[in-house]
Amino acid sequence: MKRLLFAAAVPFLLTTVTQPAASAATPAPCAAVAVPAPSGAKIESVQAEHQPSYCLITVTLTHTGSDHVKVAVALPDTGWTGRLQALGGSAYAAGNFDALAPAVKDGYAAVTTDAGVSLDGLDTSWAVKDGQVDRTLLTNFATRSVHEEAVIGKAVTQRYYQRPISYSYWTGCSTGGRQGYSEAQKYPEDFDGILANAPAVDWTQFAVATLWPQIVMNQSHDFPSTCVLSAFRTAAVQACDAKDGVTNGIVDRPDECSYDPRSLVGTKVVCDGHEFTVTAADAEVMRKIWAGPTDEHGRRLWAGLPKGADFTWLAGTQPGPDGTLTAPGFPVAVKWVQSFLEKQPAFDTSKLTYAQYTDLFRQSVREYDAVIGTSDPDLSAFRWAGGKLITFIGANDQLIPPGGTLSYRAQVERTMGGAHRVNDFYRLFLAPGVEHCFGGGGPEPTNALGALVDWVEHGKAPATLAAASADGKTRDLCPLPRVSRYTGGDPATASSYRCR
Repeated sequence: MKRLLFAAAVPFLLTTVTQPAASAATPAPCAAVAVPAPSGAKIESVQAEHQPSYCLITVTLTHTGSDHVKVAVALPDTGWTGRLQALGGSAYAAGNFDALAPAVKDGYAAVTTDAGVSLDGLDTSWAVKDGQVDRTLLTNFATRSVHEEAVIGKAVTQRYYQRPISYSYWTGCSTGGRQGYSEAQKYPEDFDGILANAPAVDWTQFAVATLWPQIVMNQSHDFPSTCVLSAFRTAAVQACDAKDGVTNGIVDRPDECSYDPRSLVGTKVVCDGHEFTVTAADAEVMRKIWAGPTDEHGRRLWAGLPKGADFTWLAGTQPGPDGTLTAPGFPVAVKWVQSFLEKQPAFDTSKLTYAQYTDLFRQSVREYDAVIGTSDPDLSAFRWAGGKLITFIGANDQLIPPGGTLSYRAQVERTMGGAHRVNDFYRLFLAPGVEHCFGGGGPEPTNALGALVDWVEHGKAPATLAAASADGKTRDLCPLPRVSRYTGGDPATASSYRCR
């Protein structure tokens, strides 16, 4: 379950680069090196351990004496290309230690961090201490650890090989995507290129917005069964699938799908031998979930679940102790409310009213936007530093509704002079049919990091991203505002689509 939610394997799929940045360097024996402390931190220890194909140097640092942050740097024995790749995290985990070896295999020196918090993405036990949020650890998780990951990764690599790195890259998805955007916003000179996919930007809104389905069901006292929810999803796909010119089971732009769930009222569906009749209450629940959270005046607060996306994580129901259906809520959102807003890890989010929910939404932004919001649309410093940013988002993202990233991108365009100027350094690709980071049936990028490297090192801005699905379908993804459109021919091949 956590693998689906947090996409730990994503960096493994995106690191193929064919052209080395520089000739390989001869490493020193695997041993600890002297590491200068990042500003505001103190080095506690530096340890070295040889792995089968690389030297692993682990630096432990602290900011207060009570936090202990590990930064791991993996240095290839042979074939180092001169590049550094920093690896992001997922949910409430700041890093991905399992991705170090695949990055090394591709010729990178690789670095990641635990930020001093748990490596379990659903563990927020570190957040509250004596009834108060641990601001040191939150700051580590939010932004500081990523910058220190870059600083330490560069320093260790340079000292180990006795030469500076040629280029530095960030790769991450979900929380890792948000971390990439935080670097572009706050530390624009850390990385030459940032690959930040399905990013949890506007974290303080996203982390409450995705609790909305639980609120809707509990306040409506209506909990549609799995079969009923599946019937709504299937009906939406059938209604909007062909609007892009081809019927392939994919809704290219769910945000443009006008399917009305009320048309399913009275339909009978069968699940596990039990027959259910879709009610008007079920349709209203589905309408609100797709529409997204609103305030007390009916004004939209954030994007809803895409029509056609899997509902299980955000809106799934399950039997309670007495057999009646309940809505457990999206765990990332539940834990944000429990630990960071209520400061009570056992707080019961199922009791929240609409009014209380709206208050929590505003509280989240008010208390934490400056810490972890990752919502600054002014990327001028990153542009002037020469940085390049690539993002792809799945149109069927079932965990972080893509409307949040689309809204952020629109703000960047308004701030920085329109899509054409922004595309000079930041390109956003929409992947129809793709879920959170990967999966879902639609073609997903096959070598996004390679495209980023070509852009950074050779000035080749990606006109498209080559994409393929597990069953062999291919399609080139287009940078917004252009989108991929079917032009005729075999809908399973990229040559049948054009950017328009």
